[in-house]
This record gives sequence, structure tokens and C-alpha cells, in this order.
Amino acid sequence: MPQTQDAPFPDLTAVIARNRPRFRTATEFVEAAMREAILAGVLPGGIPLRQEDLAAAFGVSRMPVREALRQLEARALVEFHPHRGAVVAAISAEDSADIGTIRTALEPAALRLSLPGLTADDLALATDLLAEMDGEADPGRMGELNRRFHMTLYARAGRPRLLALVEQHLAAADRYLRFQFVALGYQSRSQDDHYALLAACRAGDADAACAIIVDHVSAAERQLTAFLKKPA
Repeated sequence: MPQTQDAPFPDLTAVIARNRPRFRTATEFVEAAMREAILAGVLPGGIPLRQEDLAAAFGVSRMPVREALRQLEARALVEFHPHRGAVVAAISAEDSADIGTIRTALEPAALRLSLPGLTADDLALATDLLAEMDGEADPGRMGELNRRFHMTLYARAGRPRLLALVEQHLAAADRYLRFQFVALGYQSRSQDDHYALLAACRAGDADAACAIIVDHVSAAERQLTAFLKKPA
């Protein structure tokens, strides 16, 4: 994506306009719009994110841009390099495998802790989210609903640090999931797993539910990693 002094990051214009009215602080505004742009591919992997250009594009000072970039780094969407500064993190088979390994370690632990405390309202919300996902064609919205579904089932774990790590890596997996839905037609398999997971949670079967989580994440990671490793 070419950049010019007159119009830095021109492809961001629509995303910025859509997000501008939604947030109270400049940092929230910049972080949300940048996250949307990265996940949607408006800002591709490897592109430099110069703070002065972003500040001009958003019409803010460099401070909220710097804070937003650090938040995006925590979500594994931005990387900082000693001589290049901030860049959009690239999609890679290695990163996909790394995220999958972390998720299969963290999410069963969170689910096992949460399951005894799940309420009827929690399960009803998870059911509603699945129903919404069934009728959703937008990969971006699907990614958000997927994260909310999983976090609903983990929410009663009572381990804030664990849940923060789980949500961080669900966010990191989001753009891989969007790519998978569009390029590999993974949505149907994913939903089948989700319904099986919800049924195990309703039955209070922690072993079955955790096994489904591991298989769900591992199968998705294997499919995507194999695809990304194919010669161009």
C-alpha cells in the first residue's frame, strides 16, 4: 500500500470515519480502527506503521498513536523492531502453530475451572451467540462472535490473569480465523465443534468438553499451517 506525505495511509480513510464517533478517548479510537484495519487486511503484514503518518491520518497527536500501537503489540497484531519501528505482524505458518499450541494449553484449563460455575444465563448466551454465528456471512463479525462464545464458556474460571491470556491469544488468532473462513471454508466444521462443546458443557462433562476444545483448536491450526506452508 503506497504512502505519501499528502495522504498517509489512504486506505484507512473509511475505517477511521467509521470508528471516529464510537470512542471517548483518542487511544481507544486509534486502537479500534487500527485493529479493524489489520484484521480486515487493509493494513497488510509487514507494512511500517510510522507514528507521525498515523497521527496525521487520524488527526491526533503521536501519544495516543504510540499507546494504541503498544496495545496492538499485546494483541500480537503489531511488532516492534529495533531499526524499523512498528510494523504490522505478518501471517505465518509458524505463528499459527505457536498460537494454536498456546491455546490448547490455556483454554482447556480455563474451561475446566469455569464449567462448575456456568449458569443457565451463561449457557443461554452461548446458545444465542452460536445461533447468530450460523446466520453470519461477514468473517469479521464471525471472529468477534467466536471470541465472545469461547470467553462466555471460560468466564467463570475465577482466574483473571489466565482469562486475560486466553483472550489475548483468541484475539491473536482472530485474523487467522477470518482467513480460514474465507479461503478454506472452515466455518461449517468450526460450528459443528462449537455445538458439540456447548452440549458437553450443558452435560457438565469437563473431560469431554476439554477434549473437544483441544481437537477444535488443533484441527484448525493443522489445516491452516499446512495451507500456509504450501509453495506459492
